[in-house]
Amino acid sequence: MSGVFVDLRDAPLSVDEAIERVKHAGAGALCLFLGTVRDVNDGQPVVRLEYEAYAPMAVAEMTRIAEEIAAEIEGVRLAALHRTGALTVGDIAVVCAASAPHRDEAYRACRALIDRIKARVPIWKREHGPGGAHWVGWSDARCQEDAHQRTK
Repeated sequence: MSGVFVDLRDAPLSVDEAIERVKHAGAGALCLFLGTVRDVNDGQPVVRLEYEAYAPMAVAEMTRIAEEIAAEIEGVRLAALHRTGALTVGDIAVVCAASAPHRDEAYRACRALIDRIKARVPIWKREHGPGGAHWVGWSDARCQEDAHQRTK
């Protein structure tokens, strides 16, 4: 069995699958992180999320991240599953699992896995609420009319 498993899917994620991918007889610790859809973000109600990804690049980068962590922290096994498509409040958006001989390594590996996925993997989130939908973390790069006029 390989020490790294990643997947991107548009179907509900399985916590049990992530655990099965990392557990083994030499693992004295197994850490699990679940990212779920919450009902409020930045003080605004959220009714659903949509995740989009460039799948080949996302899976390749998730694999690269997991392999980096496995090389940095001896004895870990890692699994990362990320959801795409429409999700409602309470749905699981991401599952990260890490096993290791001891808890410190498992904690560090699991934390590094989710942190690096959030920072580096091309997965985009669109929130829907009563006021409409917007992409999270995206800034409109178009010039403002008045800024454009000042440069002429």
